Amino acid sequence: MSKQGINALRNLVDQASRVVVFTGAGMSTESGIPDFRSPGGIWTKNHPIDFGDFLASEDTRREAWRRKFNIDAEIANAAPNAGHRAIAALVASAKVSSVITQNVDGLHQASGVPEEKVIELHGNATYAKCLDCHKHFELEPIRAAFEADGIPPVCDQCRGIVKTATISFGQAMPEREMRRAEEETLACDLFIAIGSSLVVYPAAAFPGLAKNNGARLVILNRDPTDQDYRADLVLNREIGPTLEALFISDSRRSE
Repeated sequence: MSKQGINALRNLVDQASRVVVFTGAGMSTESGIPDFRSPGGIWTKNHPIDFGDFLASEDTRREAWRRKFNIDAEIANAAPNAGHRAIAALVASAKVSSVITQNVDGLHQASGVPEEKVIELHGNATYAKCLDCHKHFELEPIRAAFEADGIPPVCDQCRGIVKTATISFGQAMPEREMRRAEEETLACDLFIAIGSSLVVYPAAAFPGLAKNNGARLVILNRDPTDQDYRADLVLNREIGPTLEALFISDSRRSE
């Protein structure tokens, strides 16, 4: 791996006082979690289910839960990769103030990033909640009951519809998380976008918001993005090895 890009990234991190990391699906593909849009991705196999359809039809809810548990079985062994661990180390060093993520897999938290430092724009697929009273539900009892009778879950407290705690097509973005993400973006002096195609709005607006507010912008992604022209540094590389090299280099320099 060429050291030029690593050195440039390290210099930007060194010069920054407050870094925001923004991650997309490419962050977790190295953990074995498929993305959505690439060939062979989730949406090439199953058309996404609209939130309105989920609410309107028990059959659609049944299909949504069937897909959910099939995907969970495929990625049951997914664990944080080197990139997740490197980001967790940067957070622990107090260099990174927050991790804004489009991912729903909970791997940033599993890697050691404190829950309060992770801003999940698209929710979290590791648990479910009632859409009416917002009661939290663990997935394993729901899975066992669904496999036994095929009936979509309802809330045992208010009889409302239970759904994974993710944001579906047609569902409103979470106001609190969007507000926090905007505040963090405007407060940073370095914004690092990692593993995102940067085409899903409104989340994809944050790199431009940071840049227009005077922050430096780094884009680390395997493939070029439509926002590369904004960036101070573009790295088209594998994510885990790149971030691991940055962290290893920083660790050696601090010894």
